[in-house]
Amino acid sequence: MMPASGRNRRLLTQWLWAVLDAALWPVSALAGLWLRFDFTLPPSLLWPTLWAAALAGMGQVAFGLWLGPYAVSHWRGSYEEALELARVTLITTVVALGVVLTLTPPNVPRTIPVLAGPLVLTLSFGCRFAVRAWRYRSRTPEPHVRRALVLGAGDSARHLLRSLRAHDAGLVPVGLLDDDPRKSRFRLEGLRVLGCRDDLARVAAATTATTLVVAIPHASADLLREVNEAALRVGMEVLVMPPVESLLGPATHVTELRRVSPADLLGRRPVALDLRSIADTLRGKRVLVTGAGGSIGSELARQIAAFRPEMLCLLDRDESGLHATQLSIGGAALLDSEDTALADIRDTAALDQVFATIKPEIVFHAAALKHLPLLETHPLEAWKTNVLGTANVLEAAAAHQVAVFVNISTDKAADPISILGQSKRITERLTAGFGDTHPGKYISVRFGNVLGSRGSVLHSFSAQIARGGPITLTHPDVERYFMLIPEACQLVLQATALGQDGDVLVLDMGEPKRIADVAKLMIEMSGRQDIDIVVTGLRHGEKLTEELFGADEVGSPTDHPLVTRVAAPPVDITVVRTAIPLTHIEAAELLSSHGTGSVTPQPGDAGAPTSTEQCAPAPSLQSAAHTVA
Repeated sequence: MMPASGRNRRLLTQWLWAVLDAALWPVSALAGLWLRFDFTLPPSLLWPTLWAAALAGMGQVAFGLWLGPYAVSHWRGSYEEALELARVTLITTVVALGVVLTLTPPNVPRTIPVLAGPLVLTLSFGCRFAVRAWRYRSRTPEPHVRRALVLGAGDSARHLLRSLRAHDAGLVPVGLLDDDPRKSRFRLEGLRVLGCRDDLARVAAATTATTLVVAIPHASADLLREVNEAALRVGMEVLVMPPVESLLGPATHVTELRRVSPADLLGRRPVALDLRSIADTLRGKRVLVTGAGGSIGSELARQIAAFRPEMLCLLDRDESGLHATQLSIGGAALLDSEDTALADIRDTAALDQVFATIKPEIVFHAAALKHLPLLETHPLEAWKTNVLGTANVLEAAAAHQVAVFVNISTDKAADPISILGQSKRITERLTAGFGDTHPGKYISVRFGNVLGSRGSVLHSFSAQIARGGPITLTHPDVERYFMLIPEACQLVLQATALGQDGDVLVLDMGEPKRIADVAKLMIEMSGRQDIDIVVTGLRHGEKLTEELFGADEVGSPTDHPLVTRVAAPPVDITVVRTAIPLTHIEAAELLSSHGTGSVTPQPGDAGAPTSTEQCAPAPSLQSAAHTVA
C-alpha cells in the first residue's frame, strides 16, 4: 500500500496538471482570436472570449476527472496519457463549439473553439514531454549509485529504462549501445545510442559506467559469451534480463535483473514456439504432472499454468517440493486442495485414487530417480521407481482413459550403458507399448542435461568453488549436451502438441560442451585464480560423449525444426510385471537385458521376446517370482 505522503503527492501532481490544462484554454482562445482577426485583438470580443475559454477549461477538468487523465496516475508523456488527453480535449472542443453555435447573437467567433482546441492539445503535450525530458536530463547519479550502459535499443530496453527510473534500484542508465547502424545517435527515453558492442571500452570510459545491462530478450549463448568477455576486459559487471513475454508472463521489472550466469553462457538459445498449437492442447484441459516438486516437473507446471488449463494437479512424494512449486505458480501454497497430490508413483493404490479424483486428460510424467552414480550403486531403486513407477503411472493413465501421456526421458536412454539410461530406455519402450495397445496418445520426450537443475554440474562446481576448490572432473575430454530448464520445458510442450502415438521425440540440444571448458568458465567468472581442476576418471556407466540417438535409430523430421521423431520398439508391460528382482544384482541384470537391444512382439504373442534379446526374467528371478507368487 502506498504511504499517505505518496498518495498526497500523486493527487497534488494530478491536480496541478488539471489546472495547467484548464489555464491553457484562455491562452489558446486569445491566440485563436488573434489569428482570426489578422493578429489583432478586438476589445469588444476580448472578455466574452476569456469567459467562454474559462468555462471550457472547467469543462476540460470535469471531463478529465470523469474519463481520464486527471483521475488516473499515468506515466508522464505515455501513450495512455496522450490518448486520454486527446479524447478529453476533443470532447471539450465539440461541446464548446456547440455552445458558441447556439448563442444568439454570437458574442464569440465560431472559429475560436476550432482553433483553440488543437492548440490546447499541442501545448498540453509539449508541457508534458518537456517535463519528462527535463527529469531525464537533470538526474545526476549520486556517487554510490552504479552507472549503467544498456545493450539494445528496442522495446525491451524501453521497458527496462522506465522501470529503472520508476524504482530506486541503485542503478542509473547513462547510455545505450546497439549494433544496428540505423540506430546511430538514436534516442530512447531520453538516452542516446553512443555506439555498438565494439565501442564498449570507449563508451564505458567516457561515461564511467561500471555495469552493462543486456536488454536483448533472446540473446544467444554465443552473444552473451562475447559480451561477457568484452565486459570483463574493461572491468564491468554484466546483468541480464529475462524475455519480456516470459512465455505469456508479465513485463520485465527491474528487480528481475540478475548477474549473468554460466547457464546463460552455455545454454541460452532462441526457441520459437507455436503457441496456438500448445494452447489448443492444454487450454481448458485437466492436467497432471508427476514429479512436480523437481526441477523439470516444477518448471513444466509453471509453463502449463500459463495456458490456463481447467485444472493443474501437482503430484510428488516430496511435500517441500510441492509447497515450493505451488508457491511459485499461484503466490500461495495452502496445500489443502485437490490440485496437490502427495503420493509415491511406486504406490499403485495411491495413484489410482489420485487419477480417479482428478480425472486428468493429459499427464506429464517427470517423476524419476536421475543421479547416475547413485543408481549404479542402487539399481534396484532404479527398477522400482523408474521402471515399475512408470508402469504404474501408465496403467493408471490407461485405466482412467487419459488422452495424452508424455514420458520425460533422457539422452542416456540412447544406446544405454548406465543403470539410469537402461531404466529410462525401458520407460520409452513401455510408453510405446501402451501407444500400440491403448487409446489415446502415448509419447516420450528425450533431451540431455538441463542447466540449473538440482544436482547438475553447475551446482556441483559452484559448491566446490565456494569451498575453495578443487573442482573434480571425471575426464578432460568428457562432453555433454546442455539446455536451460525453461527452454527444455517449452520444447516438451511443443513436442506434446505435435507428437504421434508411440513416438520418442528428441529435442535438439545444439552442440555438446566440454565439461572442462565449463569448469574453466566458472572459475573465471568467480574471479578466483587459485582453484585447481582435478581429474578423477570416468565412473562406471558414464560415457565420454552422450548421444541423442541410438546407433539403430533413424530420426525423421517433425513440424518443428528443433524436434526429431524416432521409433521405440514397444515392450509389453507383462514382461516387466513378471520380473521380480530381489537384489541389486538381479535388478542390474534385468535393466541390462531390457534396456538394450530390441523387442519385436511375435504374431499372436504381444510382447514376446525375440532371439536378439532375452526379455523374460533371469533364471534366478524365475524361482523368486514363483516363490513370491
